[in-house]
Amino acid sequence: MHYGYGYFEEERLGQIGDVGLWRRILSYVKPYWKAVLAAILLALLISAAALSLPYLVRIGIDAYIVNADPTMEERLRGLAHLALIFAALMLLEFTTNFLQVMLLERTGQQVMHEIRQDLFGHVLDLDLAFFNRNPVGKLVTRLTNDVQNMHEMFTSVIVTLFNDAAKIIAILAIMFWMHWELTLILSLLLPVMVLNAVVFSRYAREAFRAIRTQLARINAFLEEVLSGITILQIFSRERDTETRFRQLNQNYLDATLHQIRVFGVFVPLIEVLSSTATAVIIWYGGREILHGRMTLGILVAFLSYMRLFFQPLRELSAKYSIIQSAMASAERIFQLLETQGTVLPPKTPMTLPDLRGAITFRDVTFGYKPSQPVVDRLNFQVAPGETLAVVGATGAGKTTLINLLERFYDPDAGEISIDGADLKKLNPAWLRRQIGLVMQDIFIVPGTLKENILLDRSLTDDALNRIIHEAQLTGLVNRLPQGPETRIGEGGIDLSAGEKQLLAFARVLARNPRILVLDEATSNVDSETEMLIEKAIASTLAGRTSIVIAHRLSTIRRADRILVMNRGRIVEEGTHTALMAQQGLYHHLQSLQFRTADLEPGAAAREP
Repeated sequence: MHYGYGYFEEERLGQIGDVGLWRRILSYVKPYWKAVLAAILLALLISAAALSLPYLVRIGIDAYIVNADPTMEERLRGLAHLALIFAALMLLEFTTNFLQVMLLERTGQQVMHEIRQDLFGHVLDLDLAFFNRNPVGKLVTRLTNDVQNMHEMFTSVIVTLFNDAAKIIAILAIMFWMHWELTLILSLLLPVMVLNAVVFSRYAREAFRAIRTQLARINAFLEEVLSGITILQIFSRERDTETRFRQLNQNYLDATLHQIRVFGVFVPLIEVLSSTATAVIIWYGGREILHGRMTLGILVAFLSYMRLFFQPLRELSAKYSIIQSAMASAERIFQLLETQGTVLPPKTPMTLPDLRGAITFRDVTFGYKPSQPVVDRLNFQVAPGETLAVVGATGAGKTTLINLLERFYDPDAGEISIDGADLKKLNPAWLRRQIGLVMQDIFIVPGTLKENILLDRSLTDDALNRIIHEAQLTGLVNRLPQGPETRIGEGGIDLSAGEKQLLAFARVLARNPRILVLDEATSNVDSETEMLIEKAIASTLAGRTSIVIAHRLSTIRRADRILVMNRGRIVEEGTHTALMAQQGLYHHLQSLQFRTADLEPGAAAREP
């Protein structure tokens, strides 16, 4: 096995200071600026309510608890009033907090909805070459995990950071107002706090990157091993695989322990600074109280404000990780949104009202890699209503013709036209409605048999029954518990390979295209099912321009003309009889087929 550990991009993390990235993010937030502004105002109210509480405690201590001048009744009444104000502020803080959370969650969900919808719509419009280059798991991650990462940043970090910044500034202002000398002394700790945060952010970024990279390697390795467990056991590679996993697991453990060491320095240092600030307040404040220059209420308020001051710093590590992850996700999301396919839609899409179905390949050259052409200077025509068979060895370029005709790819050189109109000028959606494609692998939509036949169309029951009859599905429908309304596919009844092929023909008949393409439609089925498929093919080909890629002689004989391809070029052309008489490549391929068929059980009944 190849232990490449799959595709992972966790080694690249978004830059928090990337102005361009923030501009793209805020462009999605802009339509909801009123909600964001309301959340910021609510954050200010929350901060004001929270910061008022220690000051009320100061008033209560200085004016009513340690102050003996008022009467006992006045002191009790004053404490009762402060308690009511305290309770009212607590209620205000709870209410505004609730409203802010609801507002942020709603806004965040709406923003993520827009991003996810734009991303999915963009992915749907990308061409087949893009999906060949990008694994499905990667795209699913973009639409799920990456979008969720951004949602967490919107709802739990952005406004919270604004709230924390406003709270820290307000705390410093209140403390300077209450006692500027003590606050000035405490400010000497600020450079140490800032330096600690800067150093931590750099080391945390590296630790965070290492953990995500190692975890991605483990996940990719597990996916590769579990999907190929049969091969591993056949070749007795269990111990070697276990050794490789042990090394990956050890690397992940080392990365995690490194992160623990980073946090093990940062978090206790914050606590040390907080304890130092508390000690300074008690030492200096106590002296000031003894000299009569500070009240006990101010000292208690200072201790409360210092606790509130260090709270955002304690939460910095979690918020930093969330922002870091969200910026990495945002970078990948916008990178995908900026990805352009190689098959560009026409500026003024055309349609052909009276499509006849004449197909022309003129000097067509194409390769999935430009340096390795799969078809080279290909020239042929298919007349309206003609059935053309294309044969050749594996890798000759047969399926590539279909990809080019469906305009999944554009040729590197030359032109493909239908009724004289270049495919590049035609509306892609209209073009694909005119071409019915039956492939070897059939995709089953989770739903009923009827839904799988009609897909996006609506037909009467009589029309549906006629299609079922022509597609040779009558026997299957009669065996199903609810007939055409029986659920098939995921969570329903599984169909055999031959039944799926017949379903594909039914889809084509329901769509009623002018052009039909069959790609190995009779492969890997038993003789009885093949006879049904042959009847379905006869019904489907009638009156349509058709290109048939097949190895079965019975299918090829039905063609009006046969093209024989080898290494991307047409080497022979003609009818079955004429090509057999030439004793060339076509004759050789048919001879090989008969030799293989003679070795199979029941080969005598294979070909008519």
